[in-house]
Order: sequence, then structure tokens, then C-alpha cells
Amino acid sequence: MKTFERYVLSEIAPLLFGALAAVIALLVVASLERYLAPLLAKGAPPLLVARLLALNVPEAAARALPIALMFAVLLGLSRLAADSEIKSALAAGIPATRLYRPVLILGGVVTALAFALGEGLVPRAQTQIREVQQQIVLANPRVLGLGEQNVVLRDALGRAISIGQILPGGELRDLRIVTMQDGLPPREVITAREGRLIPGSTTLTLKGGQRVTYQDARPVTILSFETGTLPLQDTGTDLGSAAQARPVNDPLPVLWNRLSTYRTQGIQAPAEFTALHQKFAAPLAALALAFFGVSLAVFSFRSGRNVGFVWALMLTFAYYATYSVFNVMGEKGALPGAVAAYAPDLVAVLAGSLLLWLSARR
Repeated sequence: MKTFERYVLSEIAPLLFGALAAVIALLVVASLERYLAPLLAKGAPPLLVARLLALNVPEAAARALPIALMFAVLLGLSRLAADSEIKSALAAGIPATRLYRPVLILGGVVTALAFALGEGLVPRAQTQIREVQQQIVLANPRVLGLGEQNVVLRDALGRAISIGQILPGGELRDLRIVTMQDGLPPREVITAREGRLIPGSTTLTLKGGQRVTYQDARPVTILSFETGTLPLQDTGTDLGSAAQARPVNDPLPVLWNRLSTYRTQGIQAPAEFTALHQKFAAPLAALALAFFGVSLAVFSFRSGRNVGFVWALMLTFAYYATYSVFNVMGEKGALPGAVAAYAPDLVAVLAGSLLLWLSARR
């Protein structure tokens, strides 16, 4: 790599780290204010809440990397242009297009890092988040929401545990435990008038209930009981958390196998299909945004305009808003998953290509 290219990277890299730290902090603080602070108010152990907060960092980092890169490229190249360093490079016979090589190499590194985070740290962090959520619930069942209705717990055995109401002292009312099967009707449904999750225990006690088993959606056995116990395994609840289960956080093999089952059974699952494409589109956004950033910097230099901090910030948030809108449309089925996932990247590449064409005409 030539001296000029190393110099460009030396300008962008510190801004990238700073922007990454800022975006991660914003995402984590938003999670703290919206979800985790209420947990503390409900009596959740502070150390467990702090651990839950820390486990959100890998996902925040994977989401923040492409956005931070675009902001760093825009701001770094803007400073080079404002200080006439790009003009000096042109005078020395270095074409402005030489800016693309170091930035796109950096974009490739960021893409690989974002994909590695999404396939490595993020799934492991999600597993630990579920374990911490279980510890929070078992330490103080009231964090599920004192007086709230229709709270849902899920465990590793595929059971959805619906709680009609949570009363003082940890008493639970109107429970419904459904053993789910992917793409099939429930295998078992247990209802109970009341129950209790004893702090520190992994067993749910039930009173005044009924157990119904099914085969091909038809009842096979019906059993009434006065008291009973239900062992729980890796119980998790979203607890209002930003870390609630999202298909894009599942490892790629797990997500692919689930989608293969859905295809075989003809099940529409737009959120999962969008997540599959997001596995690749989200990291590739780093390359698309790097290309757009350099193209805008070259165009700005040749047109005599300067992209300052405010414009860099506005363009960064504009991309994030575009990404969020398309992602929601894909998850709701308003757009095909591939279109929703890759559209923001395509918009960035097309905008960069247009700016490059306009720069060549000047």
C-alpha cells in the first residue's frame, strides 16, 4: 500500500473507532433507558441487569460498524479536502480515484468483521442473555410485571408460558403452557388457575389445572389436576428487552434449517426470510457505504463544496432510517426479503455511481 493510501487510512481509522464507540453507546443507552431501567425499578438485581446490558454490546457493534464507517469516511475525507491535502495530492500526480482503494479495503475489513460478529459473538451473547433473563426472573418473579397481563415466558423445550396476571408476592394467575412444534399445531396445552415461580427455583407450581395432549390437532388425552409442578429449562422472557429473540441473531445454519422446514411445509415467514438476506446485506453495507462516501468526497472536492460534520451526521442517520424502514417492510411481508435487505445497499451504490459520473464530467 502506497504512502498516500496509508495516510488516508490514518485519517479515517481514528474517526471510525470514535464513531463506532459513539453509535454503540447510543444504542446501549437507548436500551438502558427504554428497557433495562424499568427492570431495576421492578427490583431486578443490578449486577444481572449490568450483565444484560453488556451482552447487548456485540449486537450493537455489528449494527454500528457500517454506519460508523460511512460517518468516518465522510468526515475524514472532508477534512483532507478542507485542508487542501487532496489538492496537493493531485498536484503531485496522484489521481483522486486513488482514494477508493484504501477506503474500499477498509470497507472489506469492516464487512468481514461485521459478518464474524453476527455469526460468532452475537449468537453466543443471545444465549447468555436468555440465561441472564432466567436468573433475573428466578431471583424476583415480580420483574415480569406486577399487575400486568398476558406476560409470556419461553423455555428451551419449545414451551410458551402465558401468564394472565402477576400479583404481589409472586403469585401467578390464569396460566397457559403450550408446547409448540415448528410449523405444526401444539403438541400439549396445560392450563392452570394459579401458580407460583419460587425464587431461586426452576420449577413452576400449578394449581387447579388441566393437561391436554394432541395428535394431528385432535385431543388425545385430557387430565385434570388439583396441584402439579412444571420443571423449566432455560426459561427466557423478553422482559421488554431489546435483546428479545430476533431471527437475524440466530446462527446461519440454524436459520437456514428453519427456513428449509418452512419451505417444505409452505409456511410464509417473511421475518425469517428477510433475516436470512440481512445476514449478508448488513455486513455488505460497509462496502456500499464506503463507496458512497468516497464518491461524495470526490464530487464535493471537484465541485468546491465541503461535507462538514452536520452533513456527515445527517447522511448517516438518513441511511439508518432507510435501512430501518426497508427492514420493517420486509419483516411484515410488504416487500420480498431480498429486496428489503439489499435495497439500502443498492441505493448507496447507485448514489455513489451517480456522484462518480457527475465528478467525471467536471
